[in-house]
Amino acid sequence: MQKHTRIERDFLGEREIPDEYYFGIQTLRGIENFDISRLTLESFPSLIKSLGYVKKAAALTNKDLGVLKPEIADAIVQACDSVIAGELNDQFRVDMIQGGAGTSTNMNANEVIANKALEILGHPKGKYEIVHPNNHVNCSQSTNDVYPTALRIALYMRIGHALEEMELLQLEFSAKGREFKDVLKMGRTQLQDAVPMTLGQEFTAYSVTVQEDIKRLSEARALVTEVNLGGTAIGTMINSPEGYRERATEYLKQVTGLPLVTSLDLVEATWDTGAYVQLSGVMKRIAVKLSKICNDLRLLSSGPRAGLNEINLPQMQPGSSIMPGKVNPVIPEVVNQVAFQIIGSDVTVTMAAEAGQLQLNVMEPVIAYNLIYSLGLLSRACKVLREKCVSGITANVSTCRDMVFNSIGIVTALNPILGYDVCSSIAKESLNTGESVFNIVLNRGLLSEEKLKEIFSPENLMNPKFISE
Repeated sequence: MQKHTRIERDFLGEREIPDEYYFGIQTLRGIENFDISRLTLESFPSLIKSLGYVKKAAALTNKDLGVLKPEIADAIVQACDSVIAGELNDQFRVDMIQGGAGTSTNMNANEVIANKALEILGHPKGKYEIVHPNNHVNCSQSTNDVYPTALRIALYMRIGHALEEMELLQLEFSAKGREFKDVLKMGRTQLQDAVPMTLGQEFTAYSVTVQEDIKRLSEARALVTEVNLGGTAIGTMINSPEGYRERATEYLKQVTGLPLVTSLDLVEATWDTGAYVQLSGVMKRIAVKLSKICNDLRLLSSGPRAGLNEINLPQMQPGSSIMPGKVNPVIPEVVNQVAFQIIGSDVTVTMAAEAGQLQLNVMEPVIAYNLIYSLGLLSRACKVLREKCVSGITANVSTCRDMVFNSIGIVTALNPILGYDVCSSIAKESLNTGESVFNIVLNRGLLSEEKLKEIFSPENLMNPKFISE
């Protein structure tokens, strides 16, 4: 069966477009030119939704200011609602990484919305003399204010999802801290025995460090609420009617429900990417710290017979195709890899932000790709880590306690009474002979058995207090 097509034209020529497609000739050129990541706008629905919000706010403003006829503006608004609802996501086919500072993305939205509006009005697709992608859908706009505004809205929403998952992970670590509050274990520095602590303190510290990063990410989210909508090409507001900037931003606040504000200087805002650099840096910080926690979880669960074996991670899958019974810490491992990806993305965002020239940063598409992608990875990694690892961790209480009393590190508790030099000689003897610190002190007659039991009691080791002679 022969498919119906339509002919569309731009100043470079004409192309045949299958009539089933809502996108048009400029989107088609973008699809053909940018076969790069093969992750299209369709894979980033938050950005598509945000483009719908921006185009809706613009249409409502243009209607109020008499720039668009009411029936045209109303059809565009209705088409935008379809975009916002995700009904046309499969029509957003341009690769996320593209040349042109996002023009192909903007035109993909303009053409889809124009053709949907034509359908709503009862006209065939491509009847652009009635609803035109540039003249009507893009009225009073430029890619240079549409794209960054939509990106910031998408980032705000994606950051919200990441914060939700981070908060749940933080609560899970906190719960484990309470669960393990009485589990005595050995603390370590430089992978060597240090001083006693509790497993609860270790997990509570993980909770606190995630809580700190929740605050930092919340601060970064506040930076993306500043938008340059109305600045058009380079921030001079060329081709936008008087009052457009303020009214469009107000409509955008209404339709999104977000606390958006207009940039104080639209020329500066058109090329400035500082908020993206800050956000990317915060995500790198989170990734580094999460990866450190996952390193700890892998170390603490190592073994089980020839490692630390202080905790047990949930057994998720067989760990080897050749070694029977082996179970690997696959969840911390995958979160480690997510962290590496986010750290690498931060380098890309940094270089792309630096590459901006004069009145525009044309590298915003790769910034958008990396920020939105990294936020998705971060959200899912926190969810997987919480659900498939942290919530099921159990403690090997006897192993933890035995390591403490077999450790040389507990000699540190004797420093206030015996002094550093004497304690050093005790540690050396213990290391050379294998004798316990307790017995060496007792055999030397340095302290009474009663005093040693007081100092080395589990209660004092878990909650140390200063003990003198």
